[in-house]
Amino acid sequence: MKKIGFLSFGHWSDGPHSLTRTASDALLQAVDLAVAAEELGVDGAYFRVHHFARQLTAPFPLLAAIGARTERIEIGTGVIDMRYENPMYMAEDAGAADLIAGGRLQLGISRGSPEQVVDGWRYFGYQPSEGETDADMARKHAEVLLTVLEGKGFAQPNPRPMFPNPPGLLRVEPHSPGLRERIWWGAGSNATAVWAAQQGMHLMSSTLKNDEGGAPFHVQQAEQIRAFRKAWAEAGWQREPRVSVSRSIFALTSDLDHAYFGDDGDSTDKIGYIDADTRAVFGRTYAAEPDVLIEQLAGDEAIAEADTLLLTVPNQLGVDYNAHVLESILTHIAPALGWR
Repeated sequence: MKKIGFLSFGHWSDGPHSLTRTASDALLQAVDLAVAAEELGVDGAYFRVHHFARQLTAPFPLLAAIGARTERIEIGTGVIDMRYENPMYMAEDAGAADLIAGGRLQLGISRGSPEQVVDGWRYFGYQPSEGETDADMARKHAEVLLTVLEGKGFAQPNPRPMFPNPPGLLRVEPHSPGLRERIWWGAGSNATAVWAAQQGMHLMSSTLKNDEGGAPFHVQQAEQIRAFRKAWAEAGWQREPRVSVSRSIFALTSDLDHAYFGDDGDSTDKIGYIDADTRAVFGRTYAAEPDVLIEQLAGDEAIAEADTLLLTVPNQLGVDYNAHVLESILTHIAPALGWR
């Protein structure tokens, strides 16, 4: 059994073919798509966070709104850039959103990706300590968040508070029990996947990763997943780890599908650089008639290793079309591959 969710970047633009023209459109349509996805039986609604961009940024109001409109579907991020985050305030926001959703938050975080601006986190008031990189800063923020989410008191109470305090040291409120065990790390390399396992975070692996050996993307990603699971077992965690992979998958079942994605049938992995020093391999897009698609996906080693598949959706094509994309996968693809 495999959980199937969607991952939206929440783009908006006023281009002639966009049905998502404003930030308001992107947010409200994200809520509507999550509601529609739950009705279809989709397991998760996940959203990417990119600052200084015309796409979804502040995730917690959106997650809370979806939590209030849905009952079953997992709600998550994929991922939040921890270079920009105050972990204390983030713990409050995440706790509140998780309580509104009844404990359905699956929070994906990471050290971040290439940005729209140079060192954007500096505008948010953050700067690495002497001798540290921005990636070190992100991991420090993540470690503080994990500690705070455990719910243990650490702050000295005021002897003359405005309102009565419970006994002992105080913690960040609201605290949502169990959220600490639903934090995921977006890992771009094998080493960071191992680090995530050591911290007790689940693994989120995207449609790209550092090129570590030159093998096809799905093979390298499967190796990353196996390294993560091995490190998890060695760390001695008593709960089961989860692993998600993201894919762009389109079942061509209508003329409109062919018009939008028919030319992607010959897609292959690509090599590029996400910064001056990091060579990355980018996974292909899968677009074909259902019988061909089933055969192609059956050979994807990383999908086989993961327990959760996140389908990237072209959100600017509108809620109705994206619901159709999800329904096509659930109807024509998932049963044939034993995913449901």
